[in-house]
Order: sequence, then C-alpha cells, then structure tokens
Amino acid sequence: MTSTDLAHGPGTAAPTLDPSPSALRNPGFRLLVGATAVSKLGTAVSSLAIPLTAVLALHSSAGQVGLLAMLSTLAFLLIGLPAGAWVDRIRKRPVMIAADLARAALFGSVPAAWLLGCLTIQQLYLVVLLAGAATVFFDVATLSQLPELVGRDQLTQANAHLVTVDALTQIGGRSAGGLLVALLSAPTAVVVDAASYLWSAILLLRIRQADPRPQHRRDARLGGEIREGLRFVFGHPTLRAIALAGALTNLSIQLCQTVLPVLFARELGLSDGVIGLFFAVGGLGVFIGSMSARWLACRFGPGRVLWLMGLAVAPFGALLALADRGPALWFAAVAWLITTCKVGIDNVIKVSFRQNVTPDHLLGRMNATMRVLLTGSLAIGAALAGLLGELASVRTALWLGAAGLALVWVPIFFSPLRTQRELPGPDTPR
Repeated sequence: MTSTDLAHGPGTAAPTLDPSPSALRNPGFRLLVGATAVSKLGTAVSSLAIPLTAVLALHSSAGQVGLLAMLSTLAFLLIGLPAGAWVDRIRKRPVMIAADLARAALFGSVPAAWLLGCLTIQQLYLVVLLAGAATVFFDVATLSQLPELVGRDQLTQANAHLVTVDALTQIGGRSAGGLLVALLSAPTAVVVDAASYLWSAILLLRIRQADPRPQHRRDARLGGEIREGLRFVFGHPTLRAIALAGALTNLSIQLCQTVLPVLFARELGLSDGVIGLFFAVGGLGVFIGSMSARWLACRFGPGRVLWLMGLAVAPFGALLALADRGPALWFAAVAWLITTCKVGIDNVIKVSFRQNVTPDHLLGRMNATMRVLLTGSLAIGAALAGLLGELASVRTALWLGAAGLALVWVPIFFSPLRTQRELPGPDTPR
C-alpha cells in the first residue's frame, strides 16, 4: 500500500490480506505503536501499584480493594455507549491526547498526595473511576482512527502489532511494577504510569497525518445515534457473531482466571512465584497468537481460522479445571498457553473484521458497543466466579469456564464468517 493516510470508503474494492508492505513503514502508525506501548506499560505497572498502595500505604480492607477494582472498569459500562457517539462527531487524535493528559494528572496526584500525607482511599476511588472514563474515550478513539491512519487493507497487520505490544507490556509491566514497588514504594511506582501517559501524548502530537473532522448532522440527537450504533452491531451478522463469541470468551476466561489464584494458593498451596509464572504464560500465549494471526489468516482465511481454532482449543479447558499439583499443573499451564494463544489470534482477526465492515461514520459507536459488551462480560464472569466459589466450589466455576471455552466457536460457525477468505469492506453485502 502506498497511501496509508487514506481510508477505503464505500465503492472501493474489498481489501485483502496482502502481507506487504509493513504497516510500520507508516510514520504515523509507528508513533501510535510507540504511544500505545509506553501507555500500556505504565498501565500494567499501576494495575499492581494502585491496589498495593491501597493495601500497604492506606491499610485498606479486602472489600475496599475489591471496590477499587470494580470502579476501575465501571466507566466502560456507564459511559461506553455515549462515548462512542461523541467520538463519531469529533476528530479522534485530540480526544486521545486529552485522555492521556487527564490520566497523567490523575495518576500523578497519587504520589503527590502521598508525599503531602493526605492520600485517602476515597482519592484512589476517584482517580481510578475518572481514569477509567478517560480510557474509554482513548480506546474508542484509537480503534476508530486506525482505519484512517493505516488504510483498511493494512488493518490485520496493524492490529497484530498492537496486540503484540499489549501482550509484551502485560508480561513486562507487572514484573516492572513489582520491582518498582519493592525498590521504592507503591505510591511512588504510580509515577511511572503518570509519566507514560505524558510520553504517549507527546508521541501522538508528533503524528502529522490528516485527522479530518467527521461529517455530522447538527440536528442529530445523542440517543438516536446510540440506537443507530446498537442496531448496526446487532443487525449485522458478522458483528453479531463476533460480539457473541467475544462475550462468551471473556465470560469464560474471567471465570477461570478469577478462581485459579484461589485454587492455586488455598487448595494447592503453590508459592507466589509459581502462580506468577503460570499467569505469565498467558501473556506469552497472547504474544504467540498475535504474531501468528496474520500468517494463519493469509494461509487459511480469517473466518475459517476463527472457528477452527475455537474447535481445536475446546478440549483444553478441561485441563484447566483438572489443575492439580504435579504433572496436572504442567498440563494446565499448556492449556492456558494454548487458550490465550487463541485469544491473541482472535484479538487481531476479530478487531480487523469489525473495523472493515463498519463505515467510518459508525466506527466510534461500533467500538463502544463492543467494549460495553466485552467489559460487561468480564464483570459478569468475575461476579459469577465469586458466587459459584462461595455457594458451590472453585472447581465448579472452572468447569463452567471450560464449558464456555468449548463453545466459543459456535457463533462464528453459524455466521457468514465461517467461510470468509478475506476481510470484507464496509460496502460488502451482508
């Protein structure tokens, strides 16, 4: 592709999965990858440093730490849909920069208040809630701008790079966070997150490619635009299948990863190091999946890869439910690696499908609708895991998660994606 600053609109040929040239030859995309990498690295650090600040610096209870975790994702459910409609009305890059600056100020207030001796759990509540709202706008704007920045025929490759960055920062960020907390203190480690958002904003400011203001009817009502986005997602067979499969995947994964630490620590008596290594395998799996997604899509067709991989991975959920000391733990680790590898493949191909079938003026609302569904599934999965763990057993929650993972291929199989050999464009018939 030679003109990555122009997105394909209606009337153009459906893009294919041409493996060359590299999307990283686009200077704007390189800056976006850099901004994403530093901000996600900081986020991974604070995902450990913020709860440890509550526990170590403020001596918070388990209930307060749980509320802190809930508030960090609540914004996706509260403002996700209107955020998508707003993003469709305005230029995307200023939204991303403003979100970065807001998060830098919010997280920077934590070490500042700690040094002044006035940090409270209520401040942490407010910080994670408002930072979550900024993240909603940043994520929706980023996904919505990507087709404009790289062109629709480079989306699979571009998304593969972004998912790879996400996997690597998850692996390295939490390790770095633990080291920083040990060397400095939990509140001081949050400085890294604040600095990462400032750096991200600077990189985004350096992008020189056009970021045109979307055409928007002045008489359009926000509620009507939200309903239009919902109708588009649930009325489109491709997006509907992706939404159902993604929600089931998130629900099942969350069921497993919520109760696995309880199983490992309380019932199996594993050390913190072993538990940490087990979950680090998940980051490695996402990395492997994101790196192989583009090749698999080119070789077998993206739609076919989605349901065949889902079917192939189905039996491995049972190995997670059977996790125990000895060889069973190794089998469970392999199962977790394979399962998260599929997640990495899905993240690349599904996001590329979503962006390709959605017209430019609906990208924000589509991405926001998907975010609300997928985040809601994580919240339900966590709540259901806790409920089953209390009323039944940890193994019951694991078996339910395994059953869900065995079925995630079904919505894809019974949709037009089943035999899709290339990524469709927004003008492709449904």
